[in-house]
Amino acid sequence: MFNYSSLRTRKVVISEAVYSVIIPSWNNLPFLKLCIESIRKNSSLKMQIIIHLNEGKDGSLEWVQSQPELSYLLTKENVGVCYALNIARTLVETEHIVYLNDDMYVCPGWDAALMQEVQGQQGKLYFISGTAIERNPQSNCSIKGDYGEGIEDFMEEALLKEFDKLPMEDWQGATWPPNIIHRDLWDLVGGYSTEFSPGMYSDPDFSMKLWNAGIRYFKGVAASRVYHFGSVSTKKVKKNRGYYQFIAKWGFTSSTLTRYILRRGEKFDGPLKNYALPVTLRIKNFFKRIDLLFREY
Repeated sequence: MFNYSSLRTRKVVISEAVYSVIIPSWNNLPFLKLCIESIRKNSSLKMQIIIHLNEGKDGSLEWVQSQPELSYLLTKENVGVCYALNIARTLVETEHIVYLNDDMYVCPGWDAALMQEVQGQQGKLYFISGTAIERNPQSNCSIKGDYGEGIEDFMEEALLKEFDKLPMEDWQGATWPPNIIHRDLWDLVGGYSTEFSPGMYSDPDFSMKLWNAGIRYFKGVAASRVYHFGSVSTKKVKKNRGYYQFIAKWGFTSSTLTRYILRRGEKFDGPLKNYALPVTLRIKNFFKRIDLLFREY
């Protein structure tokens, strides 16, 4: 819990902005600076940038305040990514919301590729992700590429020469940031679910809420690329037991969602179809729910 009345904010309206990018940050100033620098250097469209600072005790607040084009919000305690995203939504001025992690370096053309995909849609019923390049890919929708573990050994020049040559096709199952969504659809499903605070498993939960709202277009765009240093903030946070929370809420595991419903990482072949889970998987999830009765999560 946190005291909403203690929230500090600054809203900057960017004329003719095409989208609003929300970046939660928790005492992570070196990576936040690099992220913002990459946005300034490698983006081609006008945007509103909104930073949510959790605590901001490492100089992040002073630095953000010194950047006149940045909107920001500050909570004196770490409220986690779900609250951070939902609070930052209150400052959004554009129709499209982009969620980006502060430990990501955006590559040239990342935003144009996302918006090109958005502009090809009829209506608002889509959820679209960019594609992460990672030293140790988290899934089959990430590209393997080692350009450094942190700020000190980051090989920016090599990344900029090679990022668009790494093989990858458009993929199914958008879940993780960077992602883009119409603000009306964000509001329809209520943003990110705060019961998953500080945030573990909130990404697949958001996708599941979209699925239940009738969304079937979950596309990962291969041409929109970022380098992801690898969950810098989540390594230091006390994690919620999101795996079990997801089962309790939806009746099956998050891997059931990503593998069988969203088909995450498979080659993109159009809107997803309604699913029919294999009998063996339904049995497995049944026993997962039984097991949950004997656990405190």
